[in-house]
Amino acid sequence: MNQWQIGNVKISRVIEMEVTGGSRFILPQATREEIVKIPWLTPHFADSEGNLIMSVHALVVETPDRKMIIDTCIGNDKQRNIPNWTNLQLPFLEDLGKAGYDRMEIDTVMCTHLHVDHVGWNTMLVDDQWIPTFPNARYLMGKKEYEYWDSADEDELNGGLMDDSVRPVFNAGLVDLVEMNHQICEEVYLEPTTGHTPGHVSVHIESEGEEALITGDCIHHPCQIEKMDWASSADYDQEASTATRHAVMEKYADKDILIIGTHFATPTAGHLKSKGDGYWLDVGK
Repeated sequence: MNQWQIGNVKISRVIEMEVTGGSRFILPQATREEIVKIPWLTPHFADSEGNLIMSVHALVVETPDRKMIIDTCIGNDKQRNIPNWTNLQLPFLEDLGKAGYDRMEIDTVMCTHLHVDHVGWNTMLVDDQWIPTFPNARYLMGKKEYEYWDSADEDELNGGLMDDSVRPVFNAGLVDLVEMNHQICEEVYLEPTTGHTPGHVSVHIESEGEEALITGDCIHHPCQIEKMDWASSADYDQEASTATRHAVMEKYADKDILIIGTHFATPTAGHLKSKGDGYWLDVGK
C-alpha cells in the first residue's frame, strides 16, 4: 500500500490488481518494441521486455472532516466481457480495512467517470441483490457523465455496469449529480479532463500549500506522458483526450504537484518533468 500526505490530507492506495502484459487492447501504439525505447518506464511501469505494468486501485482521500474513496475498481461477482475482470473474488474490502478504513466509515464516493473499472465496488452482491457497498456515503457522479451513459447503448467494455454498479445506488437515494468543477470540500475539487469519456474529471487536492492531482484515465499509463498522442482504444474522443494530455503536461510540468495515476503501477505517483520538447514522470528513483 502506498500513502502520501498532502498538507492535512492523507491519500491511501488500495490495490485490487496489478498486472504485467501486452497493450493491444488499451494502448495499441504501445508495442513492446516502442516501450523499450522509453527507458525511464523500467522497472516500475514496464518490464525489460517492453510489457506494460498496470494497476487497478482505489484511492482513499482522508481530509480533516471527510473519508472519501476515489474510483471503486472492478468489483466482485460482476459479469464482464473481459475474462480477467469477470466474476472476481478478490479481498478488496479486507485490504481497505487493512489500510485503516471500514466501508461503513466512508462518507463520499467519487467516480472520475463511469467505466467498469472505476465503479465496480460501488455495489456488492448480497442475497442476489446489488446493494451499496458504502451505505453511509454520498456517491458523487458527474451530471454530464451520467446523462451520457444513462442513454448510451451498451458496448463490449461497459456492458452491465449501469444495472449492477450505478442504478442500485441511485435507487438507494445515495447519488448526487455534480458539475465537472465541483468543490467536494475545502481541500478537494474536480478538474475537467475530458476525452476519455464525455464528462471525465480528475481530482485536485490542495492543503497547506501542497497539491496533488488524481488523474483518472486522462493518462492511462505513464508512457502517455512521453507519448501524449498515444490515445487509448477506450477513449470516447481520441482527439480530445490527446489535447487534454497536452494541456495537463503544459500546466503541471516542473511544478510542485504530485501526480497520482489511477492506473499507474507501484510507486504510482511522481512529478511531471520536462525534457527538451517532451515530458517524463519523476518518481524519485
